[in-house]
Amino acid sequence: MSSKDFKKEEFVRNNEGQYQLEFKTLEIGQGSNLTVERKNETGEYETIQAEIKRNNDSIFINWSEPFDGRIIFEN
Repeated sequence: MSSKDFKKEEFVRNNEGQYQLEFKTLEIGQGSNLTVERKNETGEYETIQAEIKRNNDSIFINWSEPFDGRIIFEN
């Protein structure tokens, strides 16, 4: 398993009012087994059930607010 860290500043607000983070399938694969983790106040990661959407060669992580975290994926 591999992971990719992201910062809350990377999120973009979409038309539905949610915050969205985009990954390319070239970066993380097809996304069939993704885990999204949010970093909490103590610096530990907790698994969340974020909405994941796919469109062409992109995978989007949607959440109600931006956060620091990581995505875990299979190589």
